[in-house]
Amino acid sequence: MRKDNAVQQKNPTILEYQNPGMALPVADPLTEVLRHGARDLLQVAVEAEVAEFVERHRELKDAQDRQRIVRNGYQPERTIQTGIGDVPVKKPRVRDRVGEIKFRSSILPRYLRRSRSLEELLPWLYLKGLSLGDFSPALTALLGKEAPGLSPSTISRLKEVWQDQYERWRRRDLAGKNFVYIWVDGVHFGVRLEDASQCILVVIGATPDGKKELLAMSDGYRESEQSWKELLLDLKHRGLTIDPKLAIGDGALGFWKALPQVFGTTREQRCWVHKTANVLNKLPLLQHGKAKEALHQIWMAESRVDAEQAFDLFLSSYEAKYPKATACLAKDRNILLTFYDFPAEHWLHIRTTNPIESTFATVRLRTAKTRGCVSRGSLLAMAFKLTKTAEQNWRTLKGHARLAQVVEGVRFKDGLQEGALREETQRIAA
Repeated sequence: MRKDNAVQQKNPTILEYQNPGMALPVADPLTEVLRHGARDLLQVAVEAEVAEFVERHRELKDAQDRQRIVRNGYQPERTIQTGIGDVPVKKPRVRDRVGEIKFRSSILPRYLRRSRSLEELLPWLYLKGLSLGDFSPALTALLGKEAPGLSPSTISRLKEVWQDQYERWRRRDLAGKNFVYIWVDGVHFGVRLEDASQCILVVIGATPDGKKELLAMSDGYRESEQSWKELLLDLKHRGLTIDPKLAIGDGALGFWKALPQVFGTTREQRCWVHKTANVLNKLPLLQHGKAKEALHQIWMAESRVDAEQAFDLFLSSYEAKYPKATACLAKDRNILLTFYDFPAEHWLHIRTTNPIESTFATVRLRTAKTRGCVSRGSLLAMAFKLTKTAEQNWRTLKGHARLAQVVEGVRFKDGLQEGALREETQRIAA
Protein backbone atom coordinates (compact mmCIF):
# COMPACT_ATOMS: atom_id res chain seq x y z
CA MET A 1 0.00 0.00 0.00
CA ARG A 2 2.89 2.37 0.87
CA LYS A 3 4.57 1.51 -2.41
CA ASP A 4 1.41 2.42 -4.34
CA ASN A 5 1.16 5.75 -2.51
CA ALA A 6 4.79 6.54 -3.23
CA VAL A 7 4.31 5.79 -6.92
CA GLN A 8 1.22 7.96 -7.04
CA GLN A 9 2.97 10.90 -5.37
CA LYS A 10 5.86 10.63 -7.82
CA ASN A 11 3.59 10.45 -10.85
CA PRO A 12 -0.05 11.34 -10.11
CA THR A 13 -1.24 10.32 -13.57
CA ILE A 14 -0.25 6.67 -13.10
CA LEU A 15 -3.34 6.02 -11.00
CA GLU A 16 -5.45 7.53 -13.75
CA TYR A 17 -4.06 5.01 -16.24
CA GLN A 18 -4.44 2.14 -13.76
CA ASN A 19 -8.06 2.97 -13.02
CA PRO A 20 -9.52 5.18 -15.76
CA GLY A 21 -12.97 5.27 -14.14
CA MET A 22 -15.53 7.96 -14.46
CA ALA A 23 -14.20 10.29 -11.78
CA LEU A 24 -10.67 11.04 -13.01
CA PRO A 25 -9.52 12.19 -16.46
CA VAL A 26 -7.13 9.99 -18.41
CA ALA A 27 -3.94 11.67 -19.63
CA ASP A 28 -3.69 10.96 -23.35
CA PRO A 29 -0.81 12.42 -25.41
CA LEU A 30 -2.60 11.54 -28.66
CA THR A 31 -5.66 13.57 -27.63
CA GLU A 32 -3.41 16.50 -26.79
CA VAL A 33 -1.85 16.34 -30.26
CA LEU A 34 -5.30 16.20 -31.86
CA ARG A 35 -6.48 19.13 -29.75
CA HIS A 36 -3.53 21.30 -30.78
CA GLY A 37 -4.08 20.31 -34.40
CA ALA A 38 -7.76 21.16 -34.13
CA ARG A 39 -6.90 24.58 -32.70
CA ASP A 40 -4.58 25.35 -35.61
CA LEU A 41 -7.03 24.07 -38.23
CA LEU A 42 -9.92 26.02 -36.73
CA GLN A 43 -7.90 29.23 -36.66
CA VAL A 44 -6.78 28.72 -40.28
CA ALA A 45 -10.38 28.02 -41.39
CA VAL A 46 -11.72 31.16 -39.69
CA GLU A 47 -8.91 33.29 -41.15
CA ALA A 48 -9.64 31.90 -44.64
CA GLU A 49 -13.36 32.62 -44.24
CA VAL A 50 -12.63 36.25 -43.32
CA ALA A 51 -10.12 36.64 -46.17
CA GLU A 52 -12.70 35.34 -48.67
CA PHE A 53 -15.31 37.78 -47.31
CA VAL A 54 -12.95 40.76 -47.63
CA GLU A 55 -11.89 39.71 -51.13
CA ARG A 56 -15.50 39.33 -52.24
CA HIS A 57 -16.17 42.97 -51.36
CA ARG A 58 -12.83 44.30 -52.59
CA GLU A 59 -14.41 46.53 -55.24
CA LEU A 60 -16.52 48.47 -52.73
CA LYS A 61 -15.21 51.94 -51.85
CA ASP A 62 -16.24 54.58 -49.32
CA ALA A 63 -16.63 58.33 -49.92
CA GLN A 64 -12.83 58.83 -49.65
CA ASP A 65 -12.23 56.07 -52.25
CA ARG A 66 -10.89 53.73 -49.58
CA GLN A 67 -11.69 50.02 -49.47
CA ARG A 68 -14.90 49.71 -47.46
CA ILE A 69 -14.47 46.18 -46.03
CA VAL A 70 -11.24 45.77 -44.07
CA ARG A 71 -9.76 43.62 -41.30
CA ASN A 72 -9.94 45.15 -37.85
CA GLY A 73 -7.98 43.03 -35.38
CA TYR A 74 -9.40 40.18 -33.32
CA GLN A 75 -12.13 39.56 -30.83
CA PRO A 76 -11.06 38.26 -27.39
CA GLU A 77 -10.06 34.60 -27.42
CA ARG A 78 -12.81 32.17 -26.53
CA THR A 79 -12.89 28.46 -25.89
CA ILE A 80 -15.07 26.04 -27.83
CA GLN A 81 -16.08 22.78 -26.16
CA THR A 82 -15.62 19.87 -28.56
CA GLY A 83 -15.60 16.09 -28.42
CA ILE A 84 -11.81 16.13 -27.96
CA GLY A 85 -11.80 18.81 -25.29
CA ASP A 86 -11.56 22.61 -25.20
CA VAL A 87 -10.21 24.31 -28.33
CA PRO A 88 -9.24 28.04 -28.03
CA VAL A 89 -9.78 30.34 -31.01
CA LYS A 90 -9.57 34.06 -31.82
CA LYS A 91 -12.17 35.32 -34.25
CA PRO A 92 -11.00 38.11 -36.62
CA ARG A 93 -12.94 41.35 -36.70
CA VAL A 94 -14.21 42.81 -39.99
CA ARG A 95 -15.12 46.47 -40.36
CA ASP A 96 -17.35 48.18 -42.92
CA ARG A 97 -16.34 51.84 -43.03
CA VAL A 98 -19.90 52.73 -44.05
CA GLY A 99 -21.45 50.42 -41.45
CA GLU A 100 -24.00 48.59 -43.60
CA ILE A 101 -22.39 45.18 -44.25
CA LYS A 102 -21.92 42.75 -41.37
CA PHE A 103 -19.67 39.70 -41.35
CA ARG A 104 -21.28 36.56 -39.90
CA SER A 105 -19.10 33.50 -39.65
CA SER A 106 -20.69 30.17 -40.57
CA ILE A 107 -17.81 28.32 -38.91
CA LEU A 108 -17.84 30.26 -35.66
CA PRO A 109 -21.29 31.82 -35.13
CA ARG A 110 -21.84 34.47 -32.51
CA TYR A 111 -22.19 33.14 -28.96
CA LEU A 112 -21.08 29.62 -29.99
CA ARG A 113 -19.56 27.90 -26.97
CA ARG A 114 -19.64 24.23 -27.96
CA SER A 115 -19.60 22.25 -31.20
CA ARG A 116 -22.90 21.16 -32.67
CA SER A 117 -22.01 17.47 -32.29
CA LEU A 118 -21.43 18.04 -28.58
CA GLU A 119 -24.60 20.13 -28.31
CA GLU A 120 -26.56 17.19 -29.73
CA LEU A 121 -24.78 14.71 -27.48
CA LEU A 122 -26.72 15.69 -24.37
CA PRO A 123 -30.27 15.16 -25.66
CA TRP A 124 -29.19 11.93 -27.34
CA LEU A 125 -27.62 10.57 -24.15
CA TYR A 126 -30.78 11.46 -22.26
CA LEU A 127 -33.22 10.20 -24.87
CA LYS A 128 -31.23 6.99 -25.30
CA GLY A 129 -31.53 6.13 -21.63
CA LEU A 130 -28.81 7.86 -19.58
CA SER A 131 -30.26 9.10 -16.30
CA LEU A 132 -29.59 12.66 -15.12
CA GLY A 133 -27.42 11.49 -12.24
CA ASP A 134 -25.04 9.71 -14.63
CA PHE A 135 -24.29 12.74 -16.79
CA SER A 136 -21.37 14.15 -14.83
CA PRO A 137 -19.25 10.95 -14.74
CA ALA A 138 -20.16 10.07 -18.33
CA LEU A 139 -19.14 13.48 -19.68
CA THR A 140 -15.95 13.42 -17.60
CA ALA A 141 -15.01 10.13 -19.25
CA LEU A 142 -15.89 11.40 -22.73
CA LEU A 143 -14.28 14.84 -22.52
CA GLY A 144 -11.44 14.15 -20.11
CA LYS A 145 -12.56 16.76 -17.57
CA GLU A 146 -15.55 18.47 -16.06
CA ALA A 147 -17.45 20.34 -18.77
CA PRO A 148 -19.08 23.58 -17.62
CA GLY A 149 -22.54 24.07 -19.04
CA LEU A 150 -23.00 20.34 -19.70
CA SER A 151 -24.89 19.24 -16.63
CA PRO A 152 -28.24 17.77 -15.56
CA SER A 153 -29.60 21.31 -15.31
CA THR A 154 -28.84 21.69 -19.03
CA ILE A 155 -31.11 18.73 -19.74
CA SER A 156 -33.85 20.31 -17.64
CA ARG A 157 -33.61 23.45 -19.74
CA LEU A 158 -33.56 21.40 -22.93
CA LYS A 159 -36.78 19.65 -21.92
CA GLU A 160 -38.44 23.04 -21.62
CA VAL A 161 -37.21 23.88 -25.13
CA TRP A 162 -38.55 20.58 -26.45
CA GLN A 163 -41.96 21.26 -24.94
CA ASP A 164 -42.03 24.67 -26.60
CA GLN A 165 -41.02 23.11 -29.95
CA TYR A 166 -43.76 20.51 -29.60
CA GLU A 167 -46.42 23.12 -28.84
CA ARG A 168 -45.46 25.16 -31.92
CA TRP A 169 -45.34 22.04 -34.09
CA ARG A 170 -48.77 20.76 -33.09
CA ARG A 171 -50.32 24.13 -34.03
CA ARG A 172 -48.63 24.38 -37.44
CA ASP A 173 -50.68 25.19 -40.53
CA LEU A 174 -51.55 22.17 -42.72
CA ALA A 175 -53.29 24.06 -45.52
CA GLY A 176 -52.50 22.54 -48.91
CA LYS A 177 -50.99 19.39 -47.39
CA ASN A 178 -51.87 16.02 -48.85
CA PHE A 179 -51.10 12.66 -47.25
CA VAL A 180 -51.82 9.65 -49.45
CA TYR A 181 -51.39 7.03 -46.72
CA ILE A 182 -51.53 7.39 -42.95
CA TRP A 183 -50.40 4.95 -40.27
CA VAL A 184 -52.06 5.24 -36.86
CA ASP A 185 -51.49 3.68 -33.47
CA GLY A 186 -51.91 4.26 -29.77
CA VAL A 187 -48.61 3.87 -27.93
CA HIS A 188 -48.45 2.89 -24.26
CA PHE A 189 -45.33 3.32 -22.10
CA GLY A 190 -44.06 1.50 -19.05
CA VAL A 191 -44.04 4.61 -16.87
CA ARG A 192 -46.50 6.06 -14.39
CA LEU A 193 -48.38 8.94 -16.00
CA GLU A 194 -50.49 11.54 -14.26
CA ASP A 195 -53.49 9.57 -15.53
CA ALA A 196 -52.94 5.81 -15.86
CA SER A 197 -55.46 5.70 -18.72
CA GLN A 198 -53.42 8.00 -20.94
CA CYS A 199 -51.55 6.89 -24.05
CA ILE A 200 -49.90 8.66 -26.97
CA LEU A 201 -51.91 8.80 -30.21
CA VAL A 202 -49.60 8.86 -33.23
CA VAL A 203 -50.26 9.51 -36.93
CA ILE A 204 -47.55 9.20 -39.59
CA GLY A 205 -48.37 10.24 -43.15
CA ALA A 206 -46.88 9.61 -46.59
CA THR A 207 -46.76 12.62 -48.92
CA PRO A 208 -47.29 12.34 -52.70
CA ASP A 209 -43.50 12.32 -53.21
CA GLY A 210 -43.17 9.23 -51.00
CA LYS A 211 -41.70 10.83 -47.88
CA LYS A 212 -42.97 9.74 -44.48
CA GLU A 213 -43.68 12.52 -42.00
CA LEU A 214 -44.89 12.71 -38.42
CA LEU A 215 -48.36 14.17 -38.91
CA ALA A 216 -49.86 14.19 -35.41
CA MET A 217 -49.00 13.25 -31.85
CA SER A 218 -51.25 13.79 -28.88
CA ASP A 219 -52.29 12.15 -25.66
CA GLY A 220 -55.56 10.27 -25.53
CA TYR A 221 -57.78 8.36 -23.15
CA ARG A 222 -57.50 4.60 -23.74
CA GLU A 223 -57.38 5.08 -27.54
CA SER A 224 -61.05 6.02 -27.37
CA GLU A 225 -63.23 7.09 -30.27
CA GLN A 226 -63.59 10.57 -28.77
CA SER A 227 -59.83 11.07 -28.40
CA TRP A 228 -59.18 10.03 -32.01
CA LYS A 229 -62.05 12.16 -33.28
CA GLU A 230 -60.64 15.23 -31.51
CA LEU A 231 -57.22 14.59 -33.05
CA LEU A 232 -58.61 14.14 -36.59
CA LEU A 233 -60.87 17.18 -36.31
CA ASP A 234 -57.86 19.24 -35.20
CA LEU A 235 -55.97 18.15 -38.33
CA LYS A 236 -58.90 19.16 -40.49
CA HIS A 237 -59.32 22.48 -38.66
CA ARG A 238 -55.66 23.31 -39.36
CA GLY A 239 -56.08 22.78 -43.09
CA LEU A 240 -55.88 19.04 -43.87
CA THR A 241 -58.99 19.00 -46.04
CA ILE A 242 -57.91 16.28 -48.51
CA ASP A 243 -58.93 12.80 -47.32
CA PRO A 244 -56.05 10.29 -47.20
CA LYS A 245 -56.54 7.39 -49.60
CA LEU A 246 -55.73 4.70 -47.04
CA ALA A 247 -55.36 4.40 -43.26
CA ILE A 248 -53.38 1.55 -41.72
CA GLY A 249 -53.79 0.57 -38.07
CA ASP A 250 -54.57 -2.02 -35.41
CA GLY A 251 -58.14 -3.27 -35.25
CA ALA A 252 -58.56 -2.44 -31.55
CA LEU A 253 -58.49 1.31 -32.03
CA GLY A 254 -61.40 3.68 -31.51
CA PHE A 255 -59.84 5.33 -34.53
CA TRP A 256 -61.94 3.26 -36.93
CA LYS A 257 -65.18 4.66 -35.50
CA ALA A 258 -63.85 8.21 -35.62
CA LEU A 259 -62.34 8.04 -39.13
CA PRO A 260 -65.55 8.07 -41.24
CA GLN A 261 -66.90 10.97 -39.18
CA VAL A 262 -63.98 13.18 -40.31
CA PHE A 263 -62.46 11.65 -43.46
CA GLY A 264 -65.35 9.81 -45.02
CA THR A 265 -63.65 8.51 -48.18
CA THR A 266 -60.50 7.08 -46.57
CA ARG A 267 -60.25 3.31 -46.93
CA GLU A 268 -59.16 0.98 -44.13
CA GLN A 269 -56.31 -1.53 -43.92
CA ARG A 270 -55.79 -3.60 -40.78
CA CYS A 271 -52.21 -4.25 -39.69
CA TRP A 272 -51.23 -7.84 -40.39
CA VAL A 273 -48.59 -7.92 -37.65
CA HIS A 274 -51.17 -6.99 -35.01
CA LYS A 275 -53.75 -9.36 -36.46
CA THR A 276 -51.29 -12.26 -36.53
CA ALA A 277 -50.42 -11.66 -32.88
CA ASN A 278 -54.10 -11.45 -31.92
CA VAL A 279 -54.93 -14.72 -33.68
CA LEU A 280 -51.93 -16.57 -32.22
CA ASN A 281 -52.92 -15.43 -28.73
CA LYS A 282 -56.11 -17.48 -29.12
CA LEU A 283 -54.24 -20.64 -30.14
CA PRO A 284 -52.19 -23.13 -28.06
CA LEU A 285 -48.45 -22.49 -28.11
CA LEU A 286 -47.80 -25.73 -29.97
CA GLN A 287 -49.93 -24.48 -32.87
CA HIS A 288 -48.16 -21.13 -33.27
CA GLY A 289 -45.48 -22.14 -35.75
CA LYS A 290 -47.84 -23.83 -38.20
CA ALA A 291 -50.60 -21.23 -37.80
CA LYS A 292 -48.19 -18.34 -38.32
CA GLU A 293 -46.98 -19.86 -41.58
CA ALA A 294 -50.59 -20.31 -42.71
CA LEU A 295 -51.34 -16.66 -41.95
CA HIS A 296 -48.26 -15.60 -43.92
CA GLN A 297 -49.60 -17.50 -46.89
CA ILE A 298 -52.61 -15.15 -46.86
CA TRP A 299 -50.98 -11.73 -46.84
CA MET A 300 -47.97 -12.79 -48.88
CA ALA A 301 -50.14 -14.15 -51.72
CA GLU A 302 -49.58 -12.69 -55.20
CA SER A 303 -53.26 -11.95 -55.82
CA ARG A 304 -56.49 -11.46 -53.93
CA VAL A 305 -57.83 -14.75 -55.32
CA ASP A 306 -54.85 -16.64 -53.88
CA ALA A 307 -55.23 -14.77 -50.59
CA GLU A 308 -58.93 -15.66 -50.39
CA GLN A 309 -58.11 -19.33 -50.93
CA ALA A 310 -55.44 -19.26 -48.21
CA PHE A 311 -57.92 -17.44 -45.97
CA ASP A 312 -60.57 -20.15 -46.46
CA LEU A 313 -57.96 -22.86 -45.85
CA PHE A 314 -56.97 -21.33 -42.51
CA LEU A 315 -60.59 -21.02 -41.39
CA SER A 316 -61.46 -24.58 -42.33
CA SER A 317 -58.30 -25.92 -40.67
CA TYR A 318 -58.79 -24.25 -37.28
CA GLU A 319 -62.49 -23.39 -36.97
CA ALA A 320 -63.60 -26.66 -35.38
CA LYS A 321 -61.09 -26.66 -32.52
CA TYR A 322 -60.28 -22.97 -32.19
CA PRO A 323 -63.37 -20.92 -33.11
CA LYS A 324 -62.18 -17.82 -31.22
CA ALA A 325 -59.01 -17.64 -33.33
CA THR A 326 -60.86 -18.00 -36.63
CA ALA A 327 -63.55 -15.51 -35.57
CA CYS A 328 -60.82 -12.99 -34.73
CA LEU A 329 -59.45 -13.37 -38.25
CA ALA A 330 -62.72 -13.62 -40.17
CA LYS A 331 -64.33 -10.47 -38.73
CA ASP A 332 -61.81 -8.23 -40.55
CA ARG A 333 -61.56 -10.28 -43.73
CA ASN A 334 -62.24 -7.56 -46.30
CA ILE A 335 -60.22 -4.79 -44.67
CA LEU A 336 -57.26 -7.09 -44.16
CA LEU A 337 -57.03 -7.46 -47.94
CA THR A 338 -57.55 -3.82 -48.96
CA PHE A 339 -53.89 -3.48 -49.93
CA TYR A 340 -54.52 -5.54 -53.10
CA ASP A 341 -56.30 -2.46 -54.51
CA PHE A 342 -53.10 -0.40 -54.29
CA PRO A 343 -49.79 -0.57 -56.18
CA ALA A 344 -47.79 -3.72 -55.48
CA GLU A 345 -44.68 -1.62 -54.82
CA HIS A 346 -46.45 -0.18 -51.76
CA TRP A 347 -47.61 -3.45 -50.22
CA LEU A 348 -44.47 -3.73 -48.10
CA HIS A 349 -45.36 -0.41 -46.45
CA ILE A 350 -49.15 -0.55 -46.15
CA ARG A 351 -49.72 -4.06 -44.77
CA THR A 352 -48.43 -3.14 -41.29
CA THR A 353 -47.93 -0.21 -38.92
CA ASN A 354 -44.18 -0.87 -38.82
CA PRO A 355 -43.22 2.84 -39.30
CA ILE A 356 -44.72 3.56 -35.88
CA GLU A 357 -43.69 0.36 -34.13
CA SER A 358 -40.02 0.58 -35.11
CA THR A 359 -39.75 4.25 -34.17
CA PHE A 360 -41.36 3.96 -30.76
CA ALA A 361 -39.22 1.02 -29.74
CA THR A 362 -36.53 3.67 -29.17
CA VAL A 363 -38.89 5.95 -27.27
CA ARG A 364 -39.80 3.08 -24.95
CA LEU A 365 -36.09 2.55 -24.28
CA ARG A 366 -35.86 6.09 -22.90
CA THR A 367 -38.99 5.83 -20.78
CA ALA A 368 -37.82 2.49 -19.35
CA LYS A 369 -35.06 4.50 -17.62
CA THR A 370 -37.48 7.07 -16.24
CA ARG A 371 -38.24 6.82 -12.54
CA GLY A 372 -41.29 8.16 -10.79
CA CYS A 373 -44.40 9.75 -12.24
CA VAL A 374 -44.05 11.46 -15.62
CA SER A 375 -46.12 14.48 -16.63
CA ARG A 376 -48.00 14.43 -19.93
CA GLY A 377 -46.01 17.42 -21.15
CA SER A 378 -42.65 15.80 -20.45
CA LEU A 379 -43.59 12.52 -22.11
CA LEU A 380 -45.06 14.22 -25.18
CA ALA A 381 -42.00 16.45 -25.55
CA MET A 382 -39.63 13.50 -25.16
CA ALA A 383 -41.54 11.34 -27.64
CA PHE A 384 -41.83 14.23 -30.11
CA LYS A 385 -38.12 15.08 -29.99
CA LEU A 386 -36.98 11.51 -30.54
CA THR A 387 -39.56 10.84 -33.26
CA LYS A 388 -38.62 13.98 -35.20
CA THR A 389 -34.98 12.95 -34.97
CA ALA A 390 -35.81 9.45 -36.24
CA GLU A 391 -37.90 11.00 -39.02
CA GLN A 392 -34.72 12.17 -40.73
CA ASN A 393 -33.79 8.53 -41.42
CA TRP A 394 -37.20 7.25 -42.51
CA ARG A 395 -37.09 5.61 -45.89
CA THR A 396 -38.98 6.94 -48.88
CA LEU A 397 -41.74 4.62 -50.09
CA LYS A 398 -40.70 2.18 -52.78
CA GLY A 399 -42.33 2.97 -56.10
CA HIS A 400 -43.27 6.44 -54.90
CA ALA A 401 -43.87 7.51 -58.51
CA ARG A 402 -47.05 5.40 -58.31
CA LEU A 403 -48.44 7.69 -55.61
CA ALA A 404 -49.43 10.25 -58.23
CA GLN A 405 -51.69 7.61 -59.80
CA VAL A 406 -53.22 6.79 -56.41
CA VAL A 407 -53.92 10.50 -55.84
CA GLU A 408 -55.53 10.76 -59.29
CA GLY A 409 -57.85 7.84 -58.47
CA VAL A 410 -56.34 5.28 -60.85
CA ARG A 411 -57.76 1.85 -60.05
CA PHE A 412 -55.49 -1.07 -59.20
CA LYS A 413 -56.22 -4.79 -59.03
CA ASP A 414 -53.78 -7.20 -57.42
CA GLY A 415 -51.26 -4.38 -57.31
CA LEU A 416 -51.36 -3.60 -61.04
CA GLN A 417 -53.07 -0.76 -62.84
CA GLU A 418 -56.27 -2.19 -64.31
CA GLY A 419 -55.34 -1.46 -67.94
CA ALA A 420 -51.90 -2.97 -67.48
CA LEU A 421 -53.47 -5.99 -65.79
CA ARG A 422 -55.72 -6.65 -68.79
CA GLU A 423 -52.75 -6.44 -71.14
CA GLU A 424 -50.77 -8.84 -68.95
CA THR A 425 -53.71 -11.28 -68.85
CA GLN A 426 -54.07 -11.18 -72.64
CA ARG A 427 -50.35 -11.70 -73.10
CA ILE A 428 -50.37 -14.80 -70.85
CA ALA A 429 -53.48 -16.18 -72.60
CA ALA A 430 -51.85 -15.72 -76.01
